[in-house]
Parts: sequence; C-alpha cells; structure tokens
Amino acid sequence: MGKSSLKMKQLPFMAVVCIVMLFVVYRTLKYQSYQEEIDKQWNFREDEKASSETSGNLKGLPRGIIQATSDFELRPLWSPSSLRSKVSVYSNRNLLAVPVGIKQKHNVDAMVQKFLPDNFTIILFHYDANMDGWWDLNWTSKAIHITAQNQTKWWFAKRFLHPDIVSIYDYIFLWDEDLGVEHFSPSRYIEIVKEEGLEISQPALDPNSTEIHHRITVRARTKKVHRRVYELRGSTRCSEASKGPPCTGFVEGMAPVFSRSAWYCTWHLIQNDLVHGWGVDIKIGYCAQGDRTQNVGVVDSEYVVHKAIQTLGGSDDPTKVSNRQRTTPKHGVAAFDQRVEIRRQSTWELEVFKERWNRAIAEDKNWVNPFKSDKKRTRQRRKTNQFS
Repeated sequence: MGKSSLKMKQLPFMAVVCIVMLFVVYRTLKYQSYQEEIDKQWNFREDEKASSETSGNLKGLPRGIIQATSDFELRPLWSPSSLRSKVSVYSNRNLLAVPVGIKQKHNVDAMVQKFLPDNFTIILFHYDANMDGWWDLNWTSKAIHITAQNQTKWWFAKRFLHPDIVSIYDYIFLWDEDLGVEHFSPSRYIEIVKEEGLEISQPALDPNSTEIHHRITVRARTKKVHRRVYELRGSTRCSEASKGPPCTGFVEGMAPVFSRSAWYCTWHLIQNDLVHGWGVDIKIGYCAQGDRTQNVGVVDSEYVVHKAIQTLGGSDDPTKVSNRQRTTPKHGVAAFDQRVEIRRQSTWELEVFKERWNRAIAEDKNWVNPFKSDKKRTRQRRKTNQFS
C-alpha cells in the first residue's frame, strides 16, 4: 500500500518533467527550423543576386564552357603526347600560405620542408619584395611567389586567397613565418582535425614560446585537442559558464587553419582596408559552420613554437638596423619608430572593426546572433526595432 501510494505521488512529478523536456525539445527544434529558414532565405538571395549578375555578364558564352573557379596548381608548358588528353583531377589537396621576408629564410625553409611531402601547395607572400634570395632552395620553383612591399598577411589573403581560387583545397593554413615546426606533422594534424570535426583550428603553442597572448593557445600536454580554457586569474576570467572567446571558440591569428567552408566565410569577414586584421580572431567563431564551442579548437598533440620575431616594418635584431631604417631626430622632434606606429595603426583598425561590426548588426534586421539565448535575442531584436 505504501509503495503504491509513493508511485501515485511520483506520477505528477514525472508528468511535469516530461512536459518540460518536451517543451525544451520543441523550442530547440523551432529555433533550428527558424535559423535554417533564415539561412535559406539569405543564401537564396545571395545566389539569386550572383546568378543574375553572372548570367548578365556571361550571356555571350555557352553555359557549358563557363568555369567559375581556379587554383594555384602549376601547369607544365609542355607534356608528353600521351598525357595531353588526360585532365588532372586533384583531391586531398591542402594549401600553406605564409608571408615571408628574407631574414626568416632559414625558418621558412624548415617549415616548407615539413609541408611539401604531405601534398601541400605552397604560396609565399614576399612582403620585403626580395625573391632573388630564395632561388637556391630546391623547392622554390614548386612554390607560388607573390610580391608586394610592406604588406601584411591579411592584405595578401584578401587579395589572393579568394574562395573561388582556393576551392580545391580541403584546408587552408594561413601561418606566420616565425613558427618552429620541429614537433609538428601536417598529415597527422589534418587527421586529427577531421576526426574532431574542427572547421577552424590551430596547433597549440609550446609553453616555452617567446610570446603567448592567450591562455587558450598554450599546449595541454595530456590532451590531443582542447576547445576551452579555465582561467580564474587576471583580467580575463574563463569558467564553465564562458561561452565565447577568448575562453572558447577562439584561435589566434598567427597560425589559423580553415576548412574550405570556414575560409569562404572568413574571407568575407576580412575587411579590405583593415590590413592588420585585429578583431577578426574574436569574431572568427561566427564562421565555424555551427557551434563555435565544438567546431573551433586547439590541437595539442601537434604543436609549434612561436618565436615572436618582428620583421615587417622593423628589424629582427634591434642591434642591426640599416642606415635607411635608422632615423636621426631633428631638434625638438622625436625619432620615428616603425613598430610603434604599426601598433598604433593596429589599435586604430581594431576600433574601426568593432564599429563596423556593431553598425552591421544594427542595420541587418534579419540577422540573428546564433550564440545568444532566446531571451537575449528577443531583447536585442526589440531594442533594434525600437530605434530603427
């Protein structure tokens, strides 16, 4: 009798639990359906616009001859007649793009030697306009070389890594030149990224690296991959409740790796005139093709050393400054320091990027922040509509 009475009392409680669970499932499915509908409408409008423009500009061509994409694969000037009728089909190709200066030639050589055996296409962005010093390396003729004086990695990437150009590559490695790769294997790295479903990633930094900006990038020795960090000290507090960068869903700009889909989104996020790219890393999770806390991560088992050698706009050795770089201050005028000015420019660009992001949110009435709760989303939408 007692057990029967207890079961009777538990029934209403179980019913309430079931109702709550059903409500949660309903709200989740409703949001997913809403988000998919928004994405479909957005993609349809973009595709319709692109299709309209394309059909108008290409109306003089038969549709079957149109080829909308390209790549960086080298083609021979001549080939044996037996091979001329065969069309090369590339699969499992990946791209390494690095901004380089001649002062980092030795380190870049070591990096490229690691990547070439693993079916990578290599593209070097020469920011010091010095290409002649590279031709003694046995792989130089296999790489793509692009030269522009004193331009940044993001300037090069925006202009030469358009998604239609890199569409055959599964992963795009957009790395700095001052990374040590002694403990890094590109093939193993890609295996891990695929297994873990990481759309945006980076190798972890050796704790002994010269310069580390964010705790999340430091290698965890006992893990293969980590997606978040816990930090209760300092100005940035990261706990289990942290839902965004730099605690989770974050990689730094020095060694990011993008899937094809993630790069398509990221390329559109990069601002054409803000060449230092400050602020992009904080928003890059929006290009993770889903949940940034799951699709963005740091690979610990394949790690690199950040040497933090500043060469763009300055010297890698402050004791070896050329006469051209050394400035003699006039009476009452401070000496011009290129690195200081670059820092100021970067900081200014960061503020501009933030303003553009906030303005874009305010102007796009259909945009829904996927990383905010339903209540916050509703509140934000009401506020936006109120002042529009």
